[in-house]
Amino acid sequence: MSSSPRVVDFVVDFLRRQGVRHVFGVGGANIEDLYDALHQAQDGPLGVVAKHEFSAAAMADGYHRTSRRVPVIASTSGAGAMNLVPGIAELRASCVPAVALVGQPPAALDGHGSFQETSGLAGSIDAVRLFGELGVHCVRVDEPEAITDVLPRAFAAATDPAAPGPAVLLLPKDVQQAVLPAWAPPRPVTPAVPALSAAAERTRAAELLREAVRHPGGVAVIAGEAVARADARPGLARLAAALPARVAVVPDAKDVFDPRDPRYLGIAGAIGTDATQWALERAAAVLLVGTRLPQMAGAGLRDRLKAVPVVCVDPRVPFLDADAHGELVRLTGPLGAELDLLTRAVTAGPPAAVGAARPVTRLTPPLPPLPPDTPLDMRTAALLVSAVLPEGSTVVADAGNAGAVATHHIDVPPGGRFVAALGMGGMGHSFGAGIGAAFATGRRTCVVAGDGAFFMHGMEVHTAVEHRLPVTFVVFNNNAHGMCATRERLFFSGDYSYNLFRPARIGDGAAALFPGLPAVTVRTAGELTAALGRAHATTTPALICVDVDPTEMPPFRPFRQQPVPAGPGRPAREGAVPG
Repeated sequence: MSSSPRVVDFVVDFLRRQGVRHVFGVGGANIEDLYDALHQAQDGPLGVVAKHEFSAAAMADGYHRTSRRVPVIASTSGAGAMNLVPGIAELRASCVPAVALVGQPPAALDGHGSFQETSGLAGSIDAVRLFGELGVHCVRVDEPEAITDVLPRAFAAATDPAAPGPAVLLLPKDVQQAVLPAWAPPRPVTPAVPALSAAAERTRAAELLREAVRHPGGVAVIAGEAVARADARPGLARLAAALPARVAVVPDAKDVFDPRDPRYLGIAGAIGTDATQWALERAAAVLLVGTRLPQMAGAGLRDRLKAVPVVCVDPRVPFLDADAHGELVRLTGPLGAELDLLTRAVTAGPPAAVGAARPVTRLTPPLPPLPPDTPLDMRTAALLVSAVLPEGSTVVADAGNAGAVATHHIDVPPGGRFVAALGMGGMGHSFGAGIGAAFATGRRTCVVAGDGAFFMHGMEVHTAVEHRLPVTFVVFNNNAHGMCATRERLFFSGDYSYNLFRPARIGDGAAALFPGLPAVTVRTAGELTAALGRAHATTTPALICVDVDPTEMPPFRPFRQQPVPAGPGRPAREGAVPG
């Protein structure tokens, strides 16, 4: 290391003063100077080396969702930068703020065919254009002195409340190494706070909601993941009680409203129940809080919403056609403050008479005591996982059948968080996100994924082992890409499959691969309960493989009424599954 301060030394000093505690990434020649600066700094962030750049971005995702801190990602050039692409895309689609520091070959070699060149010169890939499309902000730093201005602006862009997401800085290696004159202590960047909505808009929103309460169906709330990120769960509960209103949550927001509350409707959208959908479709007004109502949450609802007043509390623009609605009122200030002010406005007038409403069937009935030798299916396993989660723990659901089952059947314990990546829906995201959540909270994290997701990014278990993190990896092994195999049966002939595989012994393999990792395969309720008890009694990682049937129907509404074609040893039947 040079005794003279470098650009990377400023970067680390800024990150430290910004309160950044971890940098998630993968090393390489064109980012190694940053790692050297991390090592040399006193009280600087911890460099966490992932197994793959996608998982480093997923770690940043889980880290932010469980802590609200802005995470930092580091990647080298070339394939390292390209591996980062799907992770940056998920952060952008899910509105997760992050700052990615991406190394580049030395600028002096640009246009000369340098190894891993992405300068855009001489026919090379243009990283500025690529990451400019993926991120909310992208700058290539060509002058060393510019870093003192560019880095704070990247943090500001990432945390813009109207469009939060990943900001990308491209750092050529010679710029990173350049000597930087002494700098004044960099000031932390404070996220911008959006202005409160006009009082007239809030008054009109309160009038619409109070009027709707008088009619059958009343007010239905659809709450999103941004409620938890804004720490606004108490405000949502107070508003729901004041109206009164019933509350549904979107699939990645299971933790924003207490499922034991009598006003709880269940999950909205594709993973929810018909009873929840029925209640939402018949509401006299709908209040969106912390969600833009994407397809997975609003499928089948958007046409219905055109006929009723909609109030949206979120700085972001919802996925609704404003011109097609009778009335759409948006409250775009800080979510918690807007909820509190709306509650005051709603309660300012005389109590409203509440119209009749149909009771809603609970999403998941309580699990009765099971004999220890009860065979496991995904639903039973998920209910057993839910029953023993430690207080304050985080649940991270992956994509596909396993993710649908986890979302449908695992309730988050008090003080916990629920994380699911529905922006891009990338398989294997949960392994990195669970690790990021454990770094952020220090509490037990439970990752629920399928074997397909494990084979994509499950080697990230190694990072949990390396850092002795309290993560329980629950892998549902049906030796298939289960969601794809289900679609083959339901929507095509069902007499073939590209998605059923030869058996793999994931539990045994993980135990042999990672010495010291408690890794087991379970097939009965007693074995799973015992394995979960052993895992939760420690502060270190564990892996539990649950062998399940690839023909089990996931709780996914589009599948339920599809006839299942007959197959070898299987008669034709309806696809409906119990709630």
